[in-house]
Amino acid sequence: MDGNDWRETMNQQETLHIIVSGRVQGVGFRYHTQFLAKQYNICGWVRNKDDGTVEVMAQGEKKEMEQFIRGLKKGPSRFAKVTGMDIDYLQQQEQYRDFRVLY
Repeated sequence: MDGNDWRETMNQQETLHIIVSGRVQGVGFRYHTQFLAKQYNICGWVRNKDDGTVEVMAQGEKKEMEQFIRGLKKGPSRFAKVTGMDIDYLQQQEQYRDFRVLY
């Protein structure tokens, strides 16, 4: 292992801010998001917004983040329907240690 290996590992980490729209409140979407986050080792949080969307802040390895996003698009059940996702890639600032459902 040379001195540059840590940079490669750091570059694989992503921090995403995601707004999910559709029928995503009152259908178990936040808890589904938390389940996916634990499954894919994602840290951050999820919360409902007043406008009917769900907001997610997520940090994790790039490959796992891709699977996490695919899982979000599917939703928790047939009662949920994701019609849009706005994803912003952020400069990693705050380090999250776990994944929480915020109220």
